[in-house]
Amino acid sequence: MPLPDELDRQFMQEALSLARKATLIGEVPIAALLVRDGVVIARAHNLRETDQDPTAHAELLVIREAARQTNSWRLTESTLYVTLEPCTMCIGAIVLARIPRLVFGALDPKAGACGSIMDIPPEPRLNHRVDVVGGLCAEESQALLQDFFRGLRKEAAQKKSG
Repeated sequence: MPLPDELDRQFMQEALSLARKATLIGEVPIAALLVRDGVVIARAHNLRETDQDPTAHAELLVIREAARQTNSWRLTESTLYVTLEPCTMCIGAIVLARIPRLVFGALDPKAGACGSIMDIPPEPRLNHRVDVVGGLCAEESQALLQDFFRGLRKEAAQKKSG
């Protein structure tokens, strides 16, 4: 049986693979998986552009799907894997869903709420704490995001000059 760190890496690689698929439909390459007892119960990538919905972050889509799959809003005994540090909206939903463990890839210095610009998970006034592991496969996640935005800038420059 793989060690927990190996399992975390395997699930993060699956999330990164899903994030790559997001780019094929013009979505920012961010993806999430919710895992319980070693089984993925929900997976999603961002759909903000597709749905024109500012709340269609991968984390929220996964939480909604997992709640439907389990018929419960309490997603205890699970781990959420996400390729980018969650924002305030997403970590709020993670806390409210009672997800006990979060593993994320790259830091988000512009919107990250798990240590970058805020650190919500250890907030003692909240009724639930989330154990956070950050930086798993961070370089790969960061490169995926940088390549995506570089491509957008290049496309915009070509449109402007052409």
